[in-house]
Amino acid sequence: MHGFETRAIHAGQAPDPRTGAVITPIYATSTYAQDGVGGLREGYEYSRTANPTRTALEECIAALEGGARGLAFASGMAAEDTLLRAVLKPGDHIVIPDDAYGGTFRLVSKIAQKWGVDWTAAPVTDAAAVRAAVRPETKIIWVETPTNPLLSVADIAGLAAVARDAGALFVVDNTFATPYLQQPLALGADVVVHSTTKYCGGHSDVIGGVLVVADTALGDELAYHQNAMGAVAGPFDAWLVLRGLKTLAVRMDRHSDNAERVVQLLERHPRVSQVLYPGLPGHPGHDVAVKQMSRFGGMVSFRLGDGEQAAVDVCNRTKLFTLGESLGGIESLIEHPARMTHASAAGSQLEVPGDLVRLSVGIETVDDILADLSQALG
Repeated sequence: MHGFETRAIHAGQAPDPRTGAVITPIYATSTYAQDGVGGLREGYEYSRTANPTRTALEECIAALEGGARGLAFASGMAAEDTLLRAVLKPGDHIVIPDDAYGGTFRLVSKIAQKWGVDWTAAPVTDAAAVRAAVRPETKIIWVETPTNPLLSVADIAGLAAVARDAGALFVVDNTFATPYLQQPLALGADVVVHSTTKYCGGHSDVIGGVLVVADTALGDELAYHQNAMGAVAGPFDAWLVLRGLKTLAVRMDRHSDNAERVVQLLERHPRVSQVLYPGLPGHPGHDVAVKQMSRFGGMVSFRLGDGEQAAVDVCNRTKLFTLGESLGGIESLIEHPARMTHASAAGSQLEVPGDLVRLSVGIETVDDILADLSQALG
């Protein structure tokens, strides 16, 4: 098998056979001419069902994750929704992280629950707690690792065994780590989820999501639902994510380099009461992260000793860091999760601390990043 960077540039992306174009074209078409009734050219009939640009992305992301099939969607939440509705039925149960991404929590607790799906939140760091949350009706164990925004680390191989024992599908949201830093399918996951809006796209200019599966039959079932439900990635969005994947490896190395320097600064700063980063030897999940990640990524969270208003003030004082939601772009972002991305979890078991700040450390000159954080902290 070719190396990661080679697959990112070439998997699913052979030069165009007609023109020789080395970059996959944007097939901006809704329908396709047929060679007689039912005579489809290379299987294409309608772009909700399949589009050559989207196919290239799906084949590339499957190759990067080591999966049997990839499926590209209009957003990460569209990917999640399709998976839940394809696998679950009323009366079923799902286990989710007790610090899950706010959008995932909202989808499960506000949408799926109305449909008759029950859920339990459990700490992904505790395999025994996850096992205890399982019921006979449990059909999915869903984890993020690292989690958003507390950067907890799940033992993927260990939880895969819990899911197998329960007869449940094991789903890993790999958005923070990316396939470059972590390979959940190789560690026993059944499905990998990405918001490709984040690191896969990498330039804050596209919304998208993918599912990658280890089992071909499950891939076929998800493809049926993808077509029936219709929240697919458009050709231009698919092209942007495909372009982003070509540089994923080099970007993730730079994100990781810069994040490590940021962590060093925060660890020394007297106003910071706690730094959350899996690369720190003192992080509770560090040993697991070392085992299953090649590096620790560009996401850093920290807590302010002076409380919530101090955290909000830091967010408002940065100049290079942009105050905004999302993550994984080339630019550095800062946010206050309790009032922004995780506001929907307020008052619930998944509520995040008010003194928490989340950073998506970009690939700018690291000294500029450090200087901006220093002045914002005061």
